[in-house]
Amino acid sequence: MKKYNLTILIFIMIMLFAFTSCSKNPVKDNNQTEENNNNNNNSNNGNDNNKNEVIDKIEEQALNKLKEMTIEEKVGQLFLVRCPLKDQLDLFMSMNPGGFILFGRDFTDKTEENVIDDIKLYQSKSNIPMVIGVDEEGGTVVRASSNRNLSEYTFKSPQELYKLGGFEEIYSDTIKKSNFLLNLGINLNLAPVADVSVNEADFINERSFGANALQTSKYVKTVVKAMNEAGISSTLKHFPGYGNNVDTHTGSAVDKRTYEDFVTNDFLPFESGIKSGTQTILVSHNIVESMDKEYAASLSKKVINILRHDLEFKGVIMTDDLSMGAVQQLKNVHEPEVTAVLAGEDMLIVTDFEKSYNTLLNAVKSKVISIERIDESVLRILKWKYATKIIN
Repeated sequence: MKKYNLTILIFIMIMLFAFTSCSKNPVKDNNQTEENNNNNNNSNNGNDNNKNEVIDKIEEQALNKLKEMTIEEKVGQLFLVRCPLKDQLDLFMSMNPGGFILFGRDFTDKTEENVIDDIKLYQSKSNIPMVIGVDEEGGTVVRASSNRNLSEYTFKSPQELYKLGGFEEIYSDTIKKSNFLLNLGINLNLAPVADVSVNEADFINERSFGANALQTSKYVKTVVKAMNEAGISSTLKHFPGYGNNVDTHTGSAVDKRTYEDFVTNDFLPFESGIKSGTQTILVSHNIVESMDKEYAASLSKKVINILRHDLEFKGVIMTDDLSMGAVQQLKNVHEPEVTAVLAGEDMLIVTDFEKSYNTLLNAVKSKVISIERIDESVLRILKWKYATKIIN
């Protein structure tokens, strides 16, 4: 992976700070210095050992859970599903969804108690504790806080927050928002928007930070770190970067920018979020010609490989909603659900869960998709759930 400007800048700043700190310290006795170094090394080794023990335990728990799961349960875990209406709930739960996404209709006219009880009901009916997600970006996308029964105010957009008080205001708002969602039982906020947009005419602009790549990277870092501190999972979106493309909810978008444009610009906020510890990344339905002229990014093995190998992301990769117009208009050899999993996606956001589940299950049973490929994604999802205490 190329060393981007942001990485170089941070490295230089760290080295400069270290050099400055050393130059200000008084000269110490050699024995005292050696003793301090030994103490520091012992402390660091202890911290590293503790971290490794936690990682090993999570790995062991996830592997043990994977071994006891049926094929049907494994396939179900790959879906992040639009929350069903009450008459569909039992059907949906029989397919073992990995999680639900709540939309505006799931909050309309409900009290805090109503929402908490709904989510408790979903979790009680699930064999494996679920991801409960929402798009609560602030600004124009506010599924929960738009309900005055739940919140006294609607969360502001990133651009509004920055004008009010810079990154400190963004950090403070993220903590408040995360605690608000966690109190309801929501454990995933599909935010922040990591797209770089400096043109107000862009479709994505008002949802983005609205600044250059370096500033957007700092924004993403601030939000992800605050969300981790609060204890809620984050989703960077929409990889590999939306740019000035049209709305893919209604039709396809073709991005003709060069690969170098992405490396030096759009990838930077995603790299920042990965380094800050984001758990998931959502991939857009844009066709990015410099990466793959044939498939939408969400269905492209080439794009997923860039995210896995070049940006070194080890977490859960998910599609944007596969019911969106941009995907439905495409002609592929397989159904979108099958193409996405073959490409390396871990979770699929869908609306018609029954159809999507049966499509993917049949592909596994007919060996179009290997069980090893399914296990790879389910293991990532389980490790995420154990690491974030979704599964206790």
